[in-house]
Amino acid sequence: MENFKKYERSYFMPPVVTYDWVKKDHIEKAPIWCSVDLRDGNQALIEPMSLEEKLEFFQMLVKIGFKEIEIGFPAASDTEFAFARALIERNMIPDDVTIQVLTQAREHIIKKTFEAIKGAPKAVVHVYNSTSVAQREQVFKKSKDEIKQIAIDGASLLKKLASETDGCFSFEYSPESFHGTEMDYALEVVNAVLDVWQPTADNKAIINLPMTVENMMPHVAACQIEYFNKNMKYRENVILSLHPHNDRGCGVANAELCLLAGADRVEGTLFGNGERTGNVDIVTLAMNMFSQGVDPMLDFSNMPEISSVYERLTRMTVSPRQPYAGDLVFTAFSGSHQDAIAKGMACREASGSDLWTVPYLPIDPKDVGRTYDSDVIRFNSQSGKGGIGYILKNSFGIILPDKMREDVSYYLKGVSDRTHSELTPDVIYDEFKKEFIQKSSEFSITECHFKQENGITATVTITSPDKTTSVTTTGNGRLDAVSNALKQHFNINYTLVDYTEHSLTSGSTSEAISYVCIKMKDKLIWGAGIDSDIIKSSIKALCVAINRGMEM
Repeated sequence: MENFKKYERSYFMPPVVTYDWVKKDHIEKAPIWCSVDLRDGNQALIEPMSLEEKLEFFQMLVKIGFKEIEIGFPAASDTEFAFARALIERNMIPDDVTIQVLTQAREHIIKKTFEAIKGAPKAVVHVYNSTSVAQREQVFKKSKDEIKQIAIDGASLLKKLASETDGCFSFEYSPESFHGTEMDYALEVVNAVLDVWQPTADNKAIINLPMTVENMMPHVAACQIEYFNKNMKYRENVILSLHPHNDRGCGVANAELCLLAGADRVEGTLFGNGERTGNVDIVTLAMNMFSQGVDPMLDFSNMPEISSVYERLTRMTVSPRQPYAGDLVFTAFSGSHQDAIAKGMACREASGSDLWTVPYLPIDPKDVGRTYDSDVIRFNSQSGKGGIGYILKNSFGIILPDKMREDVSYYLKGVSDRTHSELTPDVIYDEFKKEFIQKSSEFSITECHFKQENGITATVTITSPDKTTSVTTTGNGRLDAVSNALKQHFNINYTLVDYTEHSLTSGSTSEAISYVCIKMKDKLIWGAGIDSDIIKSSIKALCVAINRGMEM
């Protein structure tokens, strides 16, 4: 790709670079979260949400636990304006939730914005103007001083209108396209805005540094934030906010490193919705903290419901590989992964530990509303014996002997391979039952009577497709006597290698399942049988094993 030559780095390192953030290895507490789904996310939709859809989405965000929610750009459209009024007039804003509205630093837009939020119990008015080299030179064709004056004038008008409008208001300023602005100049503009607002401990200002187009590696963003963290005026009365986009696919990494560098707040969206490649994904950010033992202060314990409402209202889809939320993110098809997960689950159950250390699963799927049986281990032609053992045990109470799992696995992998499909637990059980419990293509035993003579004497009624025969033989036990009857009748040789059984359910009427392995034609062949009588279940298992062996 020769065209790489037309690109150059368009970001700026601070004039003084420090790396104190490198010394930290984790985020200690959740930031202030601000959802911008109803503004950034909504404006990025092919079909923006209706008023009622926006109201429902707002209520979902409140339920998740967001305390700051940007509800839109009220001057942009009638729906945006009506949404702000509906929230206020219908008294839908909880006492502990602050709404936020966006406005350009332009007089008529700012005035329209205050009309929309008149009477708001608590609202942040978020004003912005672009400060980058590209925007100054190509779009506005204005000098640094002229661009700074736009910011100052906007900040001044916010302060004036807030004092004249019914409601409780605080302020936020964003130097849009911060990523492409010289850091010392961006700081100069921000400090000029803060000089207008004169923030106090009781009335803090938000300075939001938007990575409007992500164009730098995450460590550069962290250095930029650390520079502001150390050099902004009124720092103790300023909430330093992030607004990462995801153009390079590093939005989450940017946010995490910038939090280490001193940021207090994050603006983002559920599942990373937003213009182009989207905003930073707050779900992933919050769940990353959760997975390291930090309370994210947001509730994603019913992720399937959140995903469903999100998809319905936005007409977007959550990728099956979306971290924490995708349909397949906890699913193992690989045989080695399944085996490790199954053993990890068993180890955790045996130890009684509260700590989560299961291989391949960074968090317990149950913590986000997922289930082990249908979500964690699924089976296809790439899967292995560990997965089959796990599914049959957890879904149907069938605990296969270790050596039998391989035989069952190979058979079911063949079924999946031939059908080119995943096998659901019900299909797995049906196929297992058909091949390993009900196999009677060559014969079945329809009746069996025992006497305690010469060890055990068995009279066995053997029904084949063409005839029914009664055979009497002896053995050192009931199963051995039946086995001898079958060897004699069919003139076959095999060795009984393994036998085990267990109860399928509890109680006096519980059924038992028996597993029998024979060596026949130099192959180990398994069968299983289910019955309330343990002797009958073992005879059924033997018959299945022999039927399978005679077919080979």
